[in-house]
Parts: sequence; structure tokens; C-alpha cells
Amino acid sequence: MTINEQPSDPAAPARPVALITGVGRSIGIGAGIARQLAASGWDIAFTYWTPYDRRMEWGAEDGAAASIARELEEAGARTAAIEADLTGPDAPIRIFDEAEQRLGPVTALVLSHAESVDSGLLDTTVEAFDRHFAVNTRASWLLIREYGLRFRGEPGSKPGEPGTGVGAGAGAGRIVALTSDHTVGNLPYGASKGALDRITLAAAHELAHLGVTANVVNPGPVDTGWMNDELRDAIAQGTPLGRLGTPQDTAHLVDFLCSPQGQWVNGQLLKSNGGAAS
Repeated sequence: MTINEQPSDPAAPARPVALITGVGRSIGIGAGIARQLAASGWDIAFTYWTPYDRRMEWGAEDGAAASIARELEEAGARTAAIEADLTGPDAPIRIFDEAEQRLGPVTALVLSHAESVDSGLLDTTVEAFDRHFAVNTRASWLLIREYGLRFRGEPGSKPGEPGTGVGAGAGAGRIVALTSDHTVGNLPYGASKGALDRITLAAAHELAHLGVTANVVNPGPVDTGWMNDELRDAIAQGTPLGRLGTPQDTAHLVDFLCSPQGQWVNGQLLKSNGGAAS
């Protein structure tokens, strides 16, 4: 059975839809968030872009999107895996069109995608700088804008009401963006993520009339295959808990923010880093 041919039970209560970007690898933070939200009762649309992973040192994971989709379906979620190049300004419209056509209106938008290539002030190229801002900043803005233009949940709506999701009190809508505090030696990534923070925090105010909350999460040091042994040990020693973060750590916080219990947390930049020293 393919992703497009999933059965539905007319008698079952409607599950809200979460759109999660950057779910390209099974060990990634995006995949961890998708698993957690699926277990919490969400249907999941997710994006991935294989050429990005292919040019990174960890390489592409063959069949990852299909494998992740199967996991989510086993948890009871309907899924839509959407391959999308976020360097294109028309990508957000196409992503939302496909997600809505296959699953219905999007209630939660989780921005977990990233362009991340290490370089500093002196060796960053104009091409790399522009690509980081196109993916990390412009695409995020356009995705948030598209979400705001399409969101139809009612402020103060309760779970199970038509056209709404799991939010309550302040409204059903949720935006969560993942950020980073990298700066030194990581200029285009850190700068573009800093701009993403401001866009997301602005959404907390500009989309409040829709019943939407918006928050930024800094997941801290999470090894999803990019750390070497020396860096891994050094970061673990600098963390009070003596370990690195996991995708599940981030997923639990995102799950809370998307839940009715998280509706009072709004317009915040939250550090979920185990107390790691900056």
C-alpha cells in the first residue's frame, strides 16, 4: 500500500495535520519529531531533499522517506512525504498544496530543515551565504506566510472541532522553528538561523488573531551523524548531564508546544540543551 492509498475510517475522530520540514534521515531531529507527533495523534506531512544529504559528509540514506512514512503509519498516522528543494521561492506553495490535497488543512508547522555548511567570515562564499539564507531564512518565512494565509482554525477552538487541531484556549494553530546558536566558524548557518528566530517570533504577534502560537527551539548539541569522536566527548563533558541531546529530547518539547497544555507558551526562544555551556 502506498502513501497515497491509506485507508480511512469515517467513524474515527479526525486527526490534526502537522507539516514538518527537514525529515530526510531516520536518525534526524525531524524524524524524531514526526514519530512523537504521530504517536500523539497527528497525521504527518513531511518534506525532505535527498540532494542535500548526498552532498554532505554523512551521505543520503536510501529509502529513508518511505521507511519513515511506514513507521508513522504503524503509529496510526496518515502520511504525505514531499520531496522539495527549498531554495526555490515557489516551493512553500507547492508543499502546502500537496499536504492539503493529501491530508487536509495544516494545524501545526514545524520547521526542522537546514542548510548547514561550516565556513567563517573569511572563507564563506557569496553563493554559500545566499543558499543558506534562501533555505534557512527565506523558505522559512515563506512557509510561515503560507501557513498564515491558509490557516482556518478558530481562536479558542477545542480539540475535535471541525477545521481545528489539538490546540485549545489560545487557539489551535502552532508554529515551532528549530534554531541554533552557532556563530564562530559557522557564519552563514548561524546568521541565517538568527534571522529565522526573528521571523518566527514576529509570527507570534502577527498571527495571534488567528489563534496561532509561534516559538523557537534551540535543541542544543544533538549528534545526528555530524560529530566526530573528539567533538562528541568534549560536548558531553561540558554538559551537566554528561551526555549529548537526542532527537527524542527535542521531540518531547515540540510535542508539548503543539499540545493544548503548551498553548500558553508563545513568542519564546527556548533552549533545550541539557544546561550545556554556551
